[in-house]
Amino acid sequence: MSKFKNIPAELLRNVKIQDMVAEGKCLVRLENLVIFVSQVAPGDVVDLRVTKAKKNFLEAVPTKFHQYSELRVEPFCQHFGTCGGCKWQHLGYDAQLRYKQQQVEDQLTRIGKVALPEIAQILPSPARTYYRNKLEFTFSDNGWLTTEQINDDSRTYNREVVGFHTPARFDKIIDVEHCWLQPEPSNEIRLFIRDYAHQHELPFNNLVRQTGLLRNLIVRTAQSTGETMVILQCYRTDEAIEPLLDAVLAKFPEITSLNYVLNSKGNETFHDLEVVCYRGKPYIEEDMEGLHFRIGPKSFYQTNSEGAHQLYKVARDFADLQGTELVYDLYTGAGTIASFVAKKARKVIGVEYVEQAVADAHVNAEINGITNTEFYAGDMKDILTAGFTETHGRPDLIITDPPRAGMHPDVVQRLLELRTPRIVYISCNPATQARDLELLDPAYRVTRVQPVDMFPHTHHVENVVLLELK
Repeated sequence: MSKFKNIPAELLRNVKIQDMVAEGKCLVRLENLVIFVSQVAPGDVVDLRVTKAKKNFLEAVPTKFHQYSELRVEPFCQHFGTCGGCKWQHLGYDAQLRYKQQQVEDQLTRIGKVALPEIAQILPSPARTYYRNKLEFTFSDNGWLTTEQINDDSRTYNREVVGFHTPARFDKIIDVEHCWLQPEPSNEIRLFIRDYAHQHELPFNNLVRQTGLLRNLIVRTAQSTGETMVILQCYRTDEAIEPLLDAVLAKFPEITSLNYVLNSKGNETFHDLEVVCYRGKPYIEEDMEGLHFRIGPKSFYQTNSEGAHQLYKVARDFADLQGTELVYDLYTGAGTIASFVAKKARKVIGVEYVEQAVADAHVNAEINGITNTEFYAGDMKDILTAGFTETHGRPDLIITDPPRAGMHPDVVQRLLELRTPRIVYISCNPATQARDLELLDPAYRVTRVQPVDMFPHTHHVENVVLLELK
């Protein structure tokens, strides 16, 4: 911290937080200092402690609040501030939407540097709590204790917990009593398994040594059908697993799909491992406008089902299909968007690098009787070649929904070569979307922009852009 020894202490006292910027942090400008501050809201007046120095800016946290912002509301979750999720609960929802809108506008302008139309008003999430259809919880035999718990001499806290990682700590898990992100029976299932494991002395995960029995719990719920999937990850086979699963099913007979995975790897990913369907179907189903989507343990599906429907309607509106078009759906996942727009297109070709997702896409097309879609698995930059286009035809429209990192430069270059009349670009990261828009600018102009909120109480925002050939 020696870099800060010449900063006058009074500069960091009674500081008024000025604005919200990217990644949910707030901004303060003091004389020639640029300071990014976490755990605050615009309008707060605070004392600051600098935690990190970069070449052009500092990072800090508040040590004392002198005045609270008018934008603040009372957080509704008992774990706010300790859990790593829902970091904007202290902001009213209208303020959240305003700053997400600002984030999209700033990043498209500052990073993209392209001509923009008027950006449409952000669409709020249909639900603000219990909106997620999938949550992952981690078991730990060394659960995180808050300062209040450490100082509480009136009781002893069980350190065997099931919950979420505390911020920036891979080895510390906070015991979650009630999470507001996923509807029941999510909380009830997690707490039942935790208490059963306590009562039967089942070994919890040690994240440092990677020992124990119980490792990870995934709960998936279908908002439209009410179906529920449970996936329990264990380090090894053990005679205690089946009695635990039997107890879960006896307590929650409404569970549609009960599964377990044996995973002794160094991480919790299980896409390359066998998932054993212990009881019920090996999938749950979600409905959207009469379409049925099967969601297996390894399937990708947008985690806010109602929000996804809203997002896809925006994409379909931007696409403005007339029934004669050949559509390329890049980064198609399980083919949800492809199926959603297929009835308004002549043909849709989906490309996705995850083979399991492509298998799901084929199944979803089959169960919905969709015959004008094709799906291909592989790295986008390797598949989307001139030969691919010669074989399948030049698209009239491209829909692209890449991961947070955006599109590979080779893919962007291929789009420039294809000169497709229109591109609908869906992004979960406006910063990388803006970068790609700048790369596409020699051939395309941005004609429509629509931000969509899919993740209330976080800084994350989806954005849909329509590009048209110049």
